[in-house]
Amino acid sequence: MEMRLHLPVLTTLLLISARPSSVAGGLCRDSCGDVPVRYPLGIDDGCGSPYYRSMLTCTDNTTLRLRTPSGTYPVSGADYADPHLVVTDPSMWTCARPFTSVHAAPFSLDTSTRFSLSPRNDHLFFNCDEDRVIVAPRPAICDRYPDRCDSACDNAGYLCRNLPGCRDALDEGNMTCCTYRPRAAESLWAMMRHCEAYTSVYWRVVGDKFPPYDQVPDYGVRVDFEIPVTTRCLQCQDRRRGANGTCGFDPVTRDFVCICGDGRNSTTDCADVRGSGHGASAGVVAASVVFSISAAIGIGGIVMYIRKMRSNKVVTSGVQSNENRFF
Repeated sequence: MEMRLHLPVLTTLLLISARPSSVAGGLCRDSCGDVPVRYPLGIDDGCGSPYYRSMLTCTDNTTLRLRTPSGTYPVSGADYADPHLVVTDPSMWTCARPFTSVHAAPFSLDTSTRFSLSPRNDHLFFNCDEDRVIVAPRPAICDRYPDRCDSACDNAGYLCRNLPGCRDALDEGNMTCCTYRPRAAESLWAMMRHCEAYTSVYWRVVGDKFPPYDQVPDYGVRVDFEIPVTTRCLQCQDRRRGANGTCGFDPVTRDFVCICGDGRNSTTDCADVRGSGHGASAGVVAASVVFSISAAIGIGGIVMYIRKMRSNKVVTSGVQSNENRFF
């Protein structure tokens, strides 16, 4: 009876301990629409670096979006040689549509993440209330020593006179413009309370000219990101060794996982024979569980048989002799 009570408990413990870890299932998508998605970014749970987990989504497999405290924004481009994303804020005014007054929260980032606003961004504000906003030309020395200047909105900036795609739009629409480089997201929100609209322009690198002549202004918000470099990830991606894997992580433990093209998940790389796929690992685990349960049942049967044999032996005067001693 004692063995019958303990056996189900033992079986349950064996099943729990043998449960395989939950890792990224299937393969990681390497693009969303026309935007490439590579390490450290990922749109499938368990892909990329855990630092960027759940920060990117892919809508209908066509539109990549970035989640931030101020909203979810479409991503129009990604560069991994010079790590950055180009994000579009639908509330921004551009030359592509008529000017309208929009009092919406401007784009902002969570400073606790590995994303950061690039210094190549310029924010332009239109029709600001000059009784509430300091609008003044920005001295040339501020470009070299920005910390020595105040937070005035520059109404003599280059971009206000050369908006991308509509150089004379401000004069034609009788609009005022000033350029502002915020030091915090709160200052952007304060500006939007006293200005009718805003747009963001980043400096896009083109051609092979020397800086700064290799940059042109374009609409969007440049968001820089870091690429964590680890030995295990480099080994996982090493094509020379036949690895050719994708760096990922276990969604439960956040431990590193090398995701292989055939669906296997390895702790090192795809050329490692110790790597185990979902199907293979499930078979091994199942076989181990069956063997462990069978062994437990067999041992339990032996113990019960021994106890039965001992109870049937005749013991004279309460003392076991060499003839009736079982052990």
